[in-house]
Amino acid sequence: MAGHSQFKNIMHRKGRQDAMRSKLFSKLAREITVAAKMGLPDPAMNARLRAAIQAARAENMPKDNVERAIKKAAGNDADNYEEVRYEGYAPGGVALIVEALTDNRNRTAGEVRSYFTKAGGSLAETGAVSFMFDRVGLVVYDGAAASEDAMMEAAIEAGADDVQSGEDGHEVITGLESLRDVAKALETRFGEPRKAALVWRPQNSIDVDDEAGEKILKLMDSLDDNDDVQTVYSNASFSDALMAKLAG
Repeated sequence: MAGHSQFKNIMHRKGRQDAMRSKLFSKLAREITVAAKMGLPDPAMNARLRAAIQAARAENMPKDNVERAIKKAAGNDADNYEEVRYEGYAPGGVALIVEALTDNRNRTAGEVRSYFTKAGGSLAETGAVSFMFDRVGLVVYDGAAASEDAMMEAAIEAGADDVQSGEDGHEVITGLESLRDVAKALETRFGEPRKAALVWRPQNSIDVDDEAGEKILKLMDSLDDNDDVQTVYSNASFSDALMAKLAG
């Protein structure tokens, strides 16, 4: 299925500039520690930990950092992080879901609220926008990993719901319960994926003009800069011209 990646404008993270590397590694390490603490420290027996490690590898996080994060979960000095989801509206009525891991819920809530307010948006109650999204599994491969037909055939055979292939590679959509099995089957055939995780997928996207788009992306950047925020999702669809302008 050719065309633009459906997740290209949904899952927003800053580029891999050197200045952002340390902050990104810190977030990845936090997720690894939480995943290891909530389940077994063995990625083969802990799907969430396995996905967290895969995400770290995709960002070239050093192996030593990964091992330290796992060991930290077993120590008494490990911070107690709480998973929190915030939902709200950005300019133009665009819906945002913000996932965070925090050791101080009040601090994080205040900071997230301030970002929305300054951007002209508003923070809403939990559930206010998530009904417009589906919680699904996502497995991502580079285009070179397989042809479009080969990936489609293997993914459907493994139990995936859909495959979207394009310039950015292959995105395999799965149900919540089938992510682990689908990812494992595809890895056996095509090698380790670029990403394997549970994500929020908008049921419909909202086209925004470039003026509103810049404001929304600025808000998402502000949220992403926060140490406690792990991932930001939106149902906005930005123009190619805006994305090219910001990338250039």
